[in-house]
Amino acid sequence: MTIEGLNFLDSIYMTIITLSTVGYGEVRNIGHAGLIFIILLILFGVSIIAYIVGLAAETLVEGEIRSIFGRKKLSKKIRSLNNHYIICGYGRIGRIICKELMRKSIPLIVIEKGEQARQLLEHDELLYLDADATKEEFLVEAGIEKAKGLVAVVSSDPQNVYISLTARGLNPLLYIFSRAEDEATEKKIIRAGANEVMLPYRLGGRRMAQAILRPTVSNLRSQL
Repeated sequence: MTIEGLNFLDSIYMTIITLSTVGYGEVRNIGHAGLIFIILLILFGVSIIAYIVGLAAETLVEGEIRSIFGRKKLSKKIRSLNNHYIICGYGRIGRIICKELMRKSIPLIVIEKGEQARQLLEHDELLYLDADATKEEFLVEAGIEKAKGLVAVVSSDPQNVYISLTARGLNPLLYIFSRAEDEATEKKIIRAGANEVMLPYRLGGRRMAQAILRPTVSNLRSQL
């Protein structure tokens, strides 16, 4: 606009076709000063654009490489597990179980899917598989053949039944602990192969009843 006296739209058009190396053609003949400006624009502008594109590509490639190495490192740690616990589900109950096991330095791996669960697991620095715990291949990947026990605490009773059944078939000696929301499901999970089944509402009700009947003992337990 300053050198050649072009209007704003023509100047933008000239700049874009120059930097994009399209070169459809000039809107009108350019003088010597305009040609020098275009040469400088090409040298500096195209170089800067090439640098930005290269930087973006490098970031993407490095991210992919880090992701690949991260997965390999995670797989190596999982393969080294032995006598560990597999926690299927990382909801409120699963997270409490993991914290207690970690406090006792007991090795474990969590199988849970979903972005929110993944962020929590990474924040808590736990080994995990972002996968469906009902799938046999993921239980095998979690090292079920070398595991000491499995805890099925997903929110769905049918899934806990299926996890217990699949886990028992993969490792007949495995200790399987499961949760159930419905009393009618408790027997089904045991028949599926679980060693023990817990109903959180039943356990919570009993604790509340004990607190009512023997408040002194409950206060002592909470202090301990």
